[in-house]
Amino acid sequence: MCQTCGCAMKPDVPASVVEVFQNLLADNDRMAVHNRAHFDAHGVLAINLMSSPGAGKTALLEATIAALKSRYRIAVIEGDLETDNDAARIRAQGVPALQITTGTVCHLDAALVHRALHELPLAGIDLLFIENVGNLVCPAGFDLGQHRNVTLLSVTEGDDKPAKYPVIFRASDLVVLSKIDLLGVIDDFQPARAAAALRALGRDTPMICTAARRTLSIDAWLEWLDHELSDRAPVYRPLARHALMQRAGA
Repeated sequence: MCQTCGCAMKPDVPASVVEVFQNLLADNDRMAVHNRAHFDAHGVLAINLMSSPGAGKTALLEATIAALKSRYRIAVIEGDLETDNDAARIRAQGVPALQITTGTVCHLDAALVHRALHELPLAGIDLLFIENVGNLVCPAGFDLGQHRNVTLLSVTEGDDKPAKYPVIFRASDLVVLSKIDLLGVIDDFQPARAAAALRALGRDTPMICTAARRTLSIDAWLEWLDHELSDRAPVYRPLARHALMQRAGA
């Protein structure tokens, strides 16, 4: 269990330990503000991608980069306990990717992201994806300085995940239902039930459907990104405005 996020705390933990944890969160939030200031100063849209392990974050990024790298300058920060497998997959797409290995820590934090930013040329980036450690609990509690939280829900996981893990889904600006090409062979996942569980959390969070491997279906995701990029800093992004106009048929 992670010793930095509170998931290992027992119910009867001493007040002094709780205070240390609260101080850690406060320090993290201050660093997150600092990170966000860096992003804003350079006109970078930062997106925190969260999900359980194996939901398809890296596959979605590979398909996204292939579709958008001619229009946007993209970089990725990868978070995993060990290996640089995912970063290697992203670099193979021709964009910068930095791997953060967290060891026993079950999430990224703002300080880890900040150190990675020193190795990225922010002035040459439009869109930064931060692929968080696969975990539906702890990543939701740590602001990284991102502008948007996106959580993937795979059809292989169960349509009740928003009800079981409400914190991360409440923190999401978008929910991406992934691997929809498997719906024909998985008969116990109903997208309507997943949408109802999401609505029950009391937030009007949009949910879009994607498939990034056997049958490519990511148009709704690309349109969402185009919109976010155009809104974030249009003064920096003539290409973003042009792409949005093209998708709108202008």
